[in-house]
Amino acid sequence: LVRELEDSVAERLGVRNVVAVSSCTTGLMLSVAGLAQFGEINGPVIMPSFTFSAGPHAVAWSNLGVRFVECDPLSFQIDLAHTSMHLEGAGAIMATHIFGAPCRPEQVEAMGKSAGIPVLFDAAHGFGALRNGRPLGGFGEVEVFSMTPTKPLVAGEGGLVCTDRDDLAEYLRLAREYGNPGNYNTRFIGLNGRLSEMHAAIALASISHIDEHLETRRRLAGRYADGILAIPGVRTQAVDSEDLSTYKDFTIAIDAGDFGVSRDQLVTALSAEGIDTRNYFDPPVHRQDSHALRSPSDLPVTDAVSKTVVSLPLYPALTDDVVDQIVEIIASVGQSAESLL
Repeated sequence: LVRELEDSVAERLGVRNVVAVSSCTTGLMLSVAGLAQFGEINGPVIMPSFTFSAGPHAVAWSNLGVRFVECDPLSFQIDLAHTSMHLEGAGAIMATHIFGAPCRPEQVEAMGKSAGIPVLFDAAHGFGALRNGRPLGGFGEVEVFSMTPTKPLVAGEGGLVCTDRDDLAEYLRLAREYGNPGNYNTRFIGLNGRLSEMHAAIALASISHIDEHLETRRRLAGRYADGILAIPGVRTQAVDSEDLSTYKDFTIAIDAGDFGVSRDQLVTALSAEGIDTRNYFDPPVHRQDSHALRSPSDLPVTDAVSKTVVSLPLYPALTDDVVDQIVEIIASVGQSAESLL
């Protein structure tokens, strides 16, 4: 079933190789380790701090440095202008498709090519996203998807590493088996990174409904957006018009001056109404204890964005009525801001 899943994903995404692993984090770890072992990563890895910690952790596991860069304040994606100023001495670029929206991957690829360094994509949120009609999965040296319960493609737990490179795919297949080719004479240091047959079965069931699932998420996101547009001081993530996001998360940004209250005050008000939200990504990774001393960074845009964003409920079973109710509550919080202060 694991091989069936790999073949199904490869055909769907138009990539040469798919290697199923136990998690997206495992896939990122092994991809970084493989490129480093091939001698292709020879310096710190550039990545946004506005991301989940799995990417930076994966780099640190290979004893490589992390060089954090800013995010764009509108799209929340890696800021390519800021990245271009930090290429000297870098070993690779790892960009994230934030909340399932493509991060202009061909531009990241071009930047890596000009600098002579590999490009990897943390595509945890991105299974089913399209960049100008092209599925994510075939950009860079590798793209790694997650299949945890909150993701578009679900396996319970699991990850999918996509690459057009046969040498890297061969490394990954061995690395997920401790580096053991089958005779117990391990060729290099690997780990137990296999995806179980049970999780593969769940993923195969999920992929049979993925188009319906994505259509529902996009419709609900559109309904949210239509309502949010009318509320002063609240905006949605900017997504390029030619792209299709998975909307793994529907994330809004709060301008406290125009809206009337802060993001944290809105979250408190929503919680009082029984509405669960997530402050992705606050704190950003460069402010987390695990990396604040390892990779000290001055990123004022990222710091500001992290204090204004909140992800609203979005899942296939969500109804239009509940979306409308959430939008109405957000609007009412802004309208009654003075009484909340």
